[in-house]
Amino acid sequence: MSLELVLITGMSGSGKSVALRALEDAGYFCVDNLPPELLLSFVDLEERNQRRRVAIAMDVRTATSLPLVPGHLRELVHRGIAVRPMFLDATTDTLVRRFSETRRRHPLSRTVTEAEGDQHRAVVEAIELERELLADLRQRAHVIDTSVLRASQLQEYVKSLLSAPLAQLTLVFESFSYKRGIPVDADYIFDVRMLPNPHYEPELRELTGMDAPVIEYLQKHQEVQDMFADIAGFLDNWLEPLARNHRSYVTVGIGCTGGQHRSVYLVEKLAEEFGTRWTTLKRHREMDVRKGPGQGRS
Repeated sequence: MSLELVLITGMSGSGKSVALRALEDAGYFCVDNLPPELLLSFVDLEERNQRRRVAIAMDVRTATSLPLVPGHLRELVHRGIAVRPMFLDATTDTLVRRFSETRRRHPLSRTVTEAEGDQHRAVVEAIELERELLADLRQRAHVIDTSVLRASQLQEYVKSLLSAPLAQLTLVFESFSYKRGIPVDADYIFDVRMLPNPHYEPELRELTGMDAPVIEYLQKHQEVQDMFADIAGFLDNWLEPLARNHRSYVTVGIGCTGGQHRSVYLVEKLAEEFGTRWTTLKRHREMDVRKGPGQGRS
């Protein structure tokens, strides 16, 4: 059995340390902020030590040598190492708020005095610069949007991703509410707000798209079935080409107004439809958020 390497990269404040703790709990040998120059020699050492699961976090603190990483990853794959790149992201507003709450300095922040009134702008500029520096790594990894996730939810999601076989494409269906923003980790977004809304039926308002009365209500409307058929048809056409292009994950976002009824119903139905042919995961962003009190930082 070859060594499995999980590479965690992403935006400062997006939850990389939380993800690394989840991997440590799952039995991975974890190293934070490994300089990219040491990646190949570190993997050699771990193979000699006969480790089977290793996780490494890299970020913009080693910005000058980050361009080395894509080439190193290609070499490791060529050597038979099972590489799982994950990129943690969040909206700029979320990252700014997290830095403000923790009073941490962004690694790329320039010195700006409070008297100039530019502290907020300096953080925003640092975040946008960081996005530019990490763009190549983001493009090559599975992106996880932590904007509305608590630490425990992020840990659960990372562990669920690790349960999926690496050798084949994994399809992730995610329901969400447009009121809370579009998930930045979605590869495809389908807007289903034009479909009949169970929210306006008093007896259905507090239920979800997984409850039988809501399912029965939505199944009665032809436009709901047409939307399902259109999304399924699109995926039927393009998943095979994506898999041939060596994509490890494809995230499909289904959005409605509240993220409770229509999007949840369609995610459940699509996951059932494609689960017989592809490794399939599902997430209900707004329902997951409501499971616990408050919204912590990840």
